[in-house]
Amino acid sequence: MMLARVADSLYWIGRYVERAEHHSRLCDVMLTAALDQNLAAVSVARRAISAFVDAEDSLGREVSFAAAHTLVLDRGNRGSVVASLSRARENARQVRDQITTETWERLNLLYLRVISASAERAFARGPATFLQSIIADLHLFKGAVDATMSHGQGWRFLLLGVYLERAQLIARLLTVCFGDQSAKTPLEDHMTQVSVLRMACALEPYLRVYTAEIHTRNLLEFLLFDEEFPHSVRFSIKRMEDHLTTLAQPGAADRSRPERLAARLSGRLEFADMDETLGPGALLSTVAQECSAIHDAVYETFISYPLEQRLPA
Repeated sequence: MMLARVADSLYWIGRYVERAEHHSRLCDVMLTAALDQNLAAVSVARRAISAFVDAEDSLGREVSFAAAHTLVLDRGNRGSVVASLSRARENARQVRDQITTETWERLNLLYLRVISASAERAFARGPATFLQSIIADLHLFKGAVDATMSHGQGWRFLLLGVYLERAQLIARLLTVCFGDQSAKTPLEDHMTQVSVLRMACALEPYLRVYTAEIHTRNLLEFLLFDEEFPHSVRFSIKRMEDHLTTLAQPGAADRSRPERLAARLSGRLEFADMDETLGPGALLSTVAQECSAIHDAVYETFISYPLEQRLPA
């Protein structure tokens, strides 16, 4: 079995790079909506970002720019892109012998770029270009992970982190955008719905399934239940289940707990009713709670061994 500290570092690399990509996309969508003067879309994007940065309830471009800057380049904000990349890079440095040169170089170069003195100037000069380049580099990093790392335990722990973080972030996005029925901003506006799809990297895949007519029910159904789209909650949970099934040791009951939790949630998503997705105690809340439980079980099973198991008798 892989050392607990190595599994921990690889797992958090996956989580941090996925978080950095998601937050970069949220900011890109918000700033684009602000430039287009689509106040409804800006409001939705700001609500999505509000979970990660405090900002005034204003739709002005300057305030949107400041909120995006905080979520991207503020090192004091634990959820910022630069903080996430810094932590991902530090975890990668600790397990340098477990990852390939291609994955290390891609992550290290991106980290050095976002902490450089020129990063502030590049963001101010063209935030959309800056954010899109970060997203593209993170896609290249994930491609290097898949193409150059052996598909063994280390690769599985890293992807387990990616998919757990993705499921939580998409569920949180949907909760913020659709879970509050008293929200003042209507989400039936076409451009607002387009913005939500873009925040989930889902616009073109959605249009190929449902055509250009966007309905809230179809949008929710796609981002929650589509079994082929990589950013849907169901797809992410199923990949988590697959990785945990392989990582579990046969005959070790304690090591099957995260696998059972992931399988239970996967089954719930497979047979869920769309009417369960909104309102108090609904499926979106369940997904968030179950993902937290899976995270805790992963730690209990693979990383935080009981003291009596770590010390010699």
